[in-house]
Amino acid sequence: MTVLDILINGEAQRLAPCTVAQLLADRGLAGKRVAVERNGEIVPRSRHADTALAAGDRIEIVVAVGGG
Repeated sequence: MTVLDILINGEAQRLAPCTVAQLLADRGLAGKRVAVERNGEIVPRSRHADTALAAGDRIEIVVAVGGG
């Protein structure tokens, strides 16, 4: 089985190959207001399902928090 070594929010992770959408779903973030950056570039929500992660990727996931 292929395993990807990537960084997620600065933490080393080993994952099976997946897309940004699958990564968010696995972390319970599907459908939530999040911003995803891959290697310094924002991944638009419309591209989450077709953006595959690759070994060495640096992913930042920011969850929008409401408040007032």
